[in-house]
Amino acid sequence: MSEYDDATYGDRIAEVYDEFYPELDHRVVPLLAELAGKGRALELGIGTGRVGLPLQAAGVNVEGIDASAAMVARLRAKPGGERIPVAIGSFVDVNVEGEFSLVFVVFNTFFGLGSQDEQVRCFQGVARRLAPGGAFLVEAFVPDMARFVRGQSLSIGQVGPGQVMLDAARLDRLNQRVVTQHVVLSEAGVRLYPVQLRFAWPAELDLMARIARLRLRDRWGGWGKEPFTADSGGHISVYVKQ
Repeated sequence: MSEYDDATYGDRIAEVYDEFYPELDHRVVPLLAELAGKGRALELGIGTGRVGLPLQAAGVNVEGIDASAAMVARLRAKPGGERIPVAIGSFVDVNVEGEFSLVFVVFNTFFGLGSQDEQVRCFQGVARRLAPGGAFLVEAFVPDMARFVRGQSLSIGQVGPGQVMLDAARLDRLNQRVVTQHVVLSEAGVRLYPVQLRFAWPAELDLMARIARLRLRDRWGGWGKEPFTADSGGHISVYVKQ
């Protein structure tokens, strides 16, 4: 999709994002608040405030970056949303001022950066913004090549009385890219929500961190600090300055 850019996913899905993803693991906010301590927290890809708002309600000073003005408008419309400073634009270079005790990016949003170069730049930008003793938390999936047959995948998501969601994806193994179309079929018609990702393996993320002079401090298999194993489908990784 040649017209796809940093804002496309958010702009297309903003009106239904909270409907599609209504649940938030109850362990997310306490863990982030623990890492932030009494300092400032910066969320990369803050979106509609699904995490930022409850984290602010827990007493953390939260700021954000997001490429989609439509997503941020949804954030602003919620109670407390007007109190969170948000920079509109890509988070590739972490263009904000000051230092943060916690920078975090969740829900695989880091993979929205479309190249290895952009992902490395993001790590470097985060390193410049971390206060002494600060942490960079990344939540991401572990790539599962078994999902794809001949470089393609088709799966069924939400199914209800009035609609069904299909996920159609193509895999580019060489460039570690996945192009997906979320297709919602309903009585009202067909809606399309595209997303493009450049995935990275945990070891590759660790190397990016080393380039930015960060090191892996913790890696868990979930928000309850479960052990990360070969069977883990995702990971919570925490990086700190070397």
